[in-house]
Amino acid sequence: MHKTIEKISSRYGVKLLRLLRKLVRTQKRRVKMSVDVGVLIFSLWFAFCLRLGSFWPEEINEFWWLFILAPVLAIPVFFLLGMYRTVVRYVSSATVFTIGKAVSLHVLLLVFLTVLIRNEGIPRSVFILYWLISFTILVGSRLLARDLYWWFQRRQHPPSYAIIFGAGKAGAELASTLQAGRDIFPVAFVDDKSKLHDREVSGLKVYPRSKLESLIDQHGVSQVLLAIPSASPARRKEVIAYFEHFPVRVQTVPSLADLVWGRASVDNLRDIDIEDLLGRSQVQPDELLMGQCITGKSVMVTGAGGSIGSELSRQILMLKPACLVLFESSEYALYQIERELRSYLHSHHDELAETVVIPILGTVTDQRAVGRVFRTFGVQTVYHAAAYKHVPLVEQNPVSGAYNNVLGTYYAAKAAIDAEVATFILISTDKAVRPTSVMGATKRMAEMVLQGLSSTNPGTCFNIVRFGNVLGSSGSVVPLFREQIEQGGPVTVTHRDVSRYFMTIPEAAQLVIQAGAMGAGGDIFVLDMGELVRIDSLARKMIKVSGHTVRDENNPNGDIAIEYTGLRPGEKLIEELLIGTNVTMTQHPRILRAEEDFIPWPELFKYLKRFEQACAERDVEGLYSLLREAVEGYQPQCGVQDKTWLEVHPESHPVH
Repeated sequence: MHKTIEKISSRYGVKLLRLLRKLVRTQKRRVKMSVDVGVLIFSLWFAFCLRLGSFWPEEINEFWWLFILAPVLAIPVFFLLGMYRTVVRYVSSATVFTIGKAVSLHVLLLVFLTVLIRNEGIPRSVFILYWLISFTILVGSRLLARDLYWWFQRRQHPPSYAIIFGAGKAGAELASTLQAGRDIFPVAFVDDKSKLHDREVSGLKVYPRSKLESLIDQHGVSQVLLAIPSASPARRKEVIAYFEHFPVRVQTVPSLADLVWGRASVDNLRDIDIEDLLGRSQVQPDELLMGQCITGKSVMVTGAGGSIGSELSRQILMLKPACLVLFESSEYALYQIERELRSYLHSHHDELAETVVIPILGTVTDQRAVGRVFRTFGVQTVYHAAAYKHVPLVEQNPVSGAYNNVLGTYYAAKAAIDAEVATFILISTDKAVRPTSVMGATKRMAEMVLQGLSSTNPGTCFNIVRFGNVLGSSGSVVPLFREQIEQGGPVTVTHRDVSRYFMTIPEAAQLVIQAGAMGAGGDIFVLDMGELVRIDSLARKMIKVSGHTVRDENNPNGDIAIEYTGLRPGEKLIEELLIGTNVTMTQHPRILRAEEDFIPWPELFKYLKRFEQACAERDVEGLYSLLREAVEGYQPQCGVQDKTWLEVHPESHPVH
């Protein structure tokens, strides 16, 4: 019987919904007004009944005109206060507040007119009851209409049902947003806090973890949404590992940093990132080190639109520099980071009123332009993040890689010396250690350029910060894996045993800033990257938290297969961070200082001149020969590229 009634109500409800959808806006508004007129008349009648204790009190016959005056007075008030601008399916607490104001004003005007007319005999409590009843029904009717709308929508277009993990503020906001949508519908909260169990948040009951499996089966849940943006990385890792055992897709609300910066809102759900899977705990930054080279100073970031450069720019801006110069060769990347930083400046105007952001479109290989920027803005600290970093691409374009990474670093450093810049920090990579790629070899060469310049130019403090892969960078495997999973696979891994160090971009940027402040000149700082991560294990975890199973010899009926494609040109099986063993601790537990040999400056200067000549002549074979000579431990995996490979370069600058 119940199913029959539900089927009939669903059928006619959908027909009514379709009919209402065909109405234009003015027609829908008239329907709302008509319903409200009926509600007001009923509320007034019911107020008389409650006050006088009769189904049809005689006073109603005497004050019949009140039943005409009330709606005639109310509708214009409701209209002016915006009650009919609200879309019913998006009714919220703001709508309730608007109705409260409109009904209160309407009743006050009604009382005023009745007093003005001097009609006696109407009990005062009738107006109080009338306000209470009309407000309750007007709000209730809209909430009911909203809930019925989404109920019929879900009957017509079944959503995916989800459980929200975390019944805090973020979870409550997420639930309210999803309840007003059609794609994902929350059915329950799961939270580890026992004091919340069996309570309701946003109309949903809160359960302990032990009930998760039964909830998934009972409601046909296909997604778990993590609403714990302020949780520690270790906590997130533990929670995600727990959900790997269930056949559900795991998504999360943005991180606290993204919410603070305004890059996302609570309802911008995203898939699990590698940082969530790794759960690397971060060390609280040393505030003195963070601000030493930045606060109140003129700071420049080269490659400011890149993965590391953009995060450095964000971190630097929060440390209140006098001036932040964004130097970038990509117009679009520069536009993006400048727009984001200006938005942050606007929202934090009181704190950053003295800070200016200067976007400069240019390349570090233009020494004169870089020097002019240094002098014009009185730059005191430079974070040199501009580089070509994609291993296979640089392997195919070795001259471009060498020109940008080696000579670009030299030109920028020489311009810094000429402009008397106080501190110059190079962002380097673990691929510079015993390199097997052109990219790694050119970055090691760039390191030696700064080591050599530091030995002959004490006026500028040159330092190098070396670290491994950062999560979410342009070359990260995570976006590729996610795209492959969405397409149904296969997920491609170069080798079963390939392993990498990983660090979040915000943590890397913080450590770079702190390491740069500790340098005395010519120092190579190596960031503690934690444990090596097997890429094969990472791929398997990402498949599982996406709600799929891995197809392999142990599970031939799985959803997504993993294919092993072989190491790419210039790629190492396992990356290293240190060339030698002469390593000392610093005052920061995650930053090490390495003592590494380099070519004396007079000899290195000759290499730079030969580098420039090879780049000018597009001499790929000569470039490989130079890298073998200059970079200790360089063992290229690939032969010399085809000499007919076309490379386009800016006009070379003479080494001087």
